[in-house]
Amino acid sequence: MDSHLPVDLAPPLIALDGVGKTYGNGMTALSDVTLGIGRAEFVSLLGPSGCGKSTLLRLIAGLGEVTAGRIAWPGGTGDRNLGFVFQEPTLMPWATVFGNVYLPLKLQGLSKRQAATRVMAALAQVGLEGFARSFPRELSGGMKMRVSIARGLITHPSVLLMDEPFAALDEITRFRLNDDLLAAWAGRDWTVIFVTHSVYESVYLSNRIIVMGARPGRVTADIRIEEPYPRGEAFRMTGRYNDYCRHVSAALHATMGAA
Repeated sequence: MDSHLPVDLAPPLIALDGVGKTYGNGMTALSDVTLGIGRAEFVSLLGPSGCGKSTLLRLIAGLGEVTAGRIAWPGGTGDRNLGFVFQEPTLMPWATVFGNVYLPLKLQGLSKRQAATRVMAALAQVGLEGFARSFPRELSGGMKMRVSIARGLITHPSVLLMDEPFAALDEITRFRLNDDLLAAWAGRDWTVIFVTHSVYESVYLSNRIIVMGARPGRVTADIRIEEPYPRGEAFRMTGRYNDYCRHVSAALHATMGAA
């Protein structure tokens, strides 16, 4: 695929066609989700609690089966190299920071010696190169999440799936990690799909926001954020940022009102 094609013209990296998910108890979490996600996009899934954002993320990850429609990878199985960052850091308390980040490479059969350079590079990417020998109990909440992000990046994924990773953090830490995530993503040919409840976070991070309606979850708006990267604190102070936030907030309230 020509990575220089405009996003609207390039074939999608991930194609969702009429995706639905109904559980055994009869509860329908998702209905008729049709969506194309392009290579190197930063896409936020935004919506109220219970609208199926996390369910959709897990289906993309292959952590569940769709009950209607299909999820396809037009580029082939080579694109299905996924990293996943959960809402909680889910670190192994008995392992060091190095050991936690090394785990995916260990599962691939690499020795610590073989993996050391990659692990340290991933830690440097999130600003934790000096904490390789620390244990999770010695870290702040924000630092634990940095470890989780480094672990998600260690396999050089084509798609990084993030399920509200910063929801439990204070605002200052959250802003800092937003910037770190954008710095890690910038200029690289990989895609981020990011679940959030925050209009402000979605506008700051994304070049595209998918607004989802309440159960059964469905796409109610697809909004592009036509602002250049890198973005910083100055962007949050602009009228353009506020205009986008108002627009996205109106789309979110419209879908909640319809529910």
